[in-house]
Amino acid sequence: MSETEKGLLAGLGVSAAEEAAYRALLRHGPLPLSKLAEPAGLSTDALRRLVPSLEQLGLVSRLAGRPLRLTATPPTVAIDALAARRQDELASSRAAATVLAAEETWSPDGEPEQLIEIVNGPDAVARRYYQLHEMAQHEVLGLIKPPFAIDTGQPNLAQEAGMRRGVRARSIYGPSAFEDPAILMHVKRCVAAGEQARIGEVPIKLAIADAKVAILPLTSKPVTVESALVVQASALLDALVSLFEALWRTAAPLELSESGTAATSGSTLDLDVVALLASGMQDEAVARQLGVSARTLQRRLQTMFDQLGGRTRFQAGFRAGLRAAGDVGRD
Repeated sequence: MSETEKGLLAGLGVSAAEEAAYRALLRHGPLPLSKLAEPAGLSTDALRRLVPSLEQLGLVSRLAGRPLRLTATPPTVAIDALAARRQDELASSRAAATVLAAEETWSPDGEPEQLIEIVNGPDAVARRYYQLHEMAQHEVLGLIKPPFAIDTGQPNLAQEAGMRRGVRARSIYGPSAFEDPAILMHVKRCVAAGEQARIGEVPIKLAIADAKVAILPLTSKPVTVESALVVQASALLDALVSLFEALWRTAAPLELSESGTAATSGSTLDLDVVALLASGMQDEAVARQLGVSARTLQRRLQTMFDQLGGRTRFQAGFRAGLRAAGDVGRD
């Protein structure tokens, strides 16, 4: 169902009928119910039944006199009030989570096994992964390598929404992650949205929210993610957080161009080439990620070697690092 079919105000708890009556009043001004029925597409009796809820929502007011006439509350007032009310409800719901969690702690049938949940099926795993981002309030940590339960060709909207509300995101990408043809653009979108990305050793796939809950594959099958473990606060979760932090300290920042599309200019291409070659990728895989031919990549590599005065990748990479640090002058 599209947003239009659901109504513009559905997210604020306004039904389609209530919205129709409100918008009719906005278009035609104060009207008695008998004259409001036609532009609203509702019967007079249906409108009469809607009046209490319209008033409770703050969308309309009654005018003095008879017959009953309604006038629409200005949208800037009505919608802001509804949005503020919904924010208060969400805040109360989040506060309720703490109370409910306490009740769960004291549940007489609580067992240690409840700290670990098994999720079966790729779709269910993807849903729990996105849910982890949605519930995060402070920080999400990620160790990223294939196979992927999510579509890397699509933005991670849950993570982007979290970062917009102040959630910090740190991810370490393993070299094998870049075997996925869509991962370079995926990483660029994440970094542009605020993710801190590094490249380094990734022994397992992992995502952790607020050091309270983690999700990781149940098995290490290299093809698909068929099942996953969801781990709640425990010694195991503490160990997973410590593993991430140890890997983060040794991982290298992933410096990519800011281009949202495949890099084709010399400067953006060179930056991405250095980053991808540093990940240990072969030339063919690098060319696929950048959307260029193997021949174009070879030409750029030779130009880089000449500019940096290195005859091998190691020499060129070493000199590039020194130049970035300001220790080698530009000839």
